[in-house]
Amino acid sequence: MEITSTILRRAVLATLLGGCLPHAAANSAVQAWVTTGDQSKLLAREADARLGKVNTAGTVIEIDPSKRYQEFQGFGASITDASAYLIQQRMSPAQREALLRELFGRDPGLGLSFTRLTIGASDFSQTHYSFDDMPPGEQDPELKRFSIDPQRATVLPTVQRALAINPQLKVMASPWSAPGWMKTSDSLVKGALKPEAYDAFARYLGRYVGAMKAEGVPIFALTLQNEPHFEPDNYPGMRVNPPSRAAFIGGHLGPLLAREQPGTTVFDWDHNWDEPDSPAAVLGDAAAAKYVSGVAWHCYAGNVAVQAQVHAKFPDKDTWFTECSGGRWSPDWAKNLMYFTRTLVIDTTRGWARGVLLWNLALDEKDGPHLGGCKDCRGVVTIDARTGEVTRNVEYYALGHASRFVKPGAHRIASSEAAGELANVAFRNRDGSMALIVANGGKEARAFSVRIGKQGFRYALPANSVATFSWNDKR
Repeated sequence: MEITSTILRRAVLATLLGGCLPHAAANSAVQAWVTTGDQSKLLAREADARLGKVNTAGTVIEIDPSKRYQEFQGFGASITDASAYLIQQRMSPAQREALLRELFGRDPGLGLSFTRLTIGASDFSQTHYSFDDMPPGEQDPELKRFSIDPQRATVLPTVQRALAINPQLKVMASPWSAPGWMKTSDSLVKGALKPEAYDAFARYLGRYVGAMKAEGVPIFALTLQNEPHFEPDNYPGMRVNPPSRAAFIGGHLGPLLAREQPGTTVFDWDHNWDEPDSPAAVLGDAAAAKYVSGVAWHCYAGNVAVQAQVHAKFPDKDTWFTECSGGRWSPDWAKNLMYFTRTLVIDTTRGWARGVLLWNLALDEKDGPHLGGCKDCRGVVTIDARTGEVTRNVEYYALGHASRFVKPGAHRIASSEAAGELANVAFRNRDGSMALIVANGGKEARAFSVRIGKQGFRYALPANSVATFSWNDKR
């Protein structure tokens, strides 16, 4: 019965994802997978192209696998309290397992291999909490009240199952606030981290990493604060300016992790593209910089080009893209497909990102549950809180065009930037398979050539459409 059920589930998912399972194309065949802005094709397997001699007149994308850039970890989205609550408590066991396999599994599945957890509550939580809350005016400097129990029924089993499905999944984590008693506001909402609480907060984060590790969830990276230049007035947040972040990382968190949790690194910033001088200031501090392995970016202000600019100044530091959300404020499906694919898949990785995360993995039909904050954000999938039925949103397909074909350990390789409305990025996986993602944001179909050494292929991509090409590189 289980074998029959598994075969049926795989057949249904293969049909949903285009009729075939992705793998490196055999011989000289180039697999083509297409999503169109009018939604007539959604990660649909199209006729193969063929590698061979090609007329390179017109638009040409030149690929050079000998020029390698960053090693890539993967694509994904955050397992927020809201996402985990819906998955664990608003889906049947069969629905839950099918969705987690679809998102994190391969053959078939999206193969998501990067996720982010919240250390305590965000706006996408049903209550505001930390892992060591105290009554107003009271403190717990020895962390006697510390407990990850608020996430034990929802977040923990979700990420544990995701890791069981995909052991290559990397998990990072970010607090939206330190416990209120560590802050100038004595509240999770607003305020700054008090200097006298630096040691306690470092131990708090270290305790979190240790507690998650004990539950089988290794945290490979922390940021010390989500969006440290923003103090929301109705959900947890905390302002931490560059000198404070540098002092905290260099004098407290960095040494503690090196001593007690050597498998966990630190990313600075975890905020928008519009203030590149902020992470640059932290990376310019010698004491902090030796503990900071990379910079994490969000999409809500500024331009993605700053990722490459900061990387050029600090080439020994990694780049990560860690949050962006779609929502009802942008209802045009085709425009969203272009933004999420061109900017958040192509431009971020051409801008040195080693991993790309969207915000909520799942939300319900009312864009929640949430408490404060964003009222009209959209998840990668929507889960109907009454039936457990899943709707796959535009973000699902944008991620899928990359995550199904670019595997952990792949390297971005050189690909020329095509003229006009075409954008692209190319990767070579460890097994030699190649993945080229091309987005046509124009109003007309575009024909182009792809050339790899003395071989190549031609293709015509519809307007407002995305294609992923996969083939074997035998060299």
